Amino acid sequence: MDISEIWAIFGPGVAGAVFGAGWWFWVDAVVCSSVKISFLHYLPGIFASLAALMFNCVRKEDIDYSPYDEGEWRLKLWLFIAYVVSFVSLAASVGLLIQDALGKSGPSAWAGVAGVLQCVFVLISGLIYWTSHSES
Repeated sequence: MDISEIWAIFGPGVAGAVFGAGWWFWVDAVVCSSVKISFLHYLPGIFASLAALMFNCVRKEDIDYSPYDEGEWRLKLWLFIAYVVSFVSLAASVGLLIQDALGKSGPSAWAGVAGVLQCVFVLISGLIYWTSHSES
């Protein structure tokens, strides 16, 4: 067994563990918060999960990297939209972290940090799964 076969076996499990850890940070922040966290704070994690799902709808083997061939432009557009959704969710979580850190009456700064960690872990898990699942 070489490393690519081992990665194909254990990669999806690692991706699931990283995804679960990301959501665990968020659940911990919501449960331990002394104030009610608004639904707006949930949206970056939901959209990061959607972006991870969008990444995993595309197989790497289906992407044509030729610059002169029309290829699968719909596939490339889908991946572009997935990247945009992922970066917007990450930027929104950082914005909410700054808002929580500067505000006195809103959620604690831990809720903002947990939101950023959630987005980072969820997006990393999507990429881990994409790289491990497409090699098999």
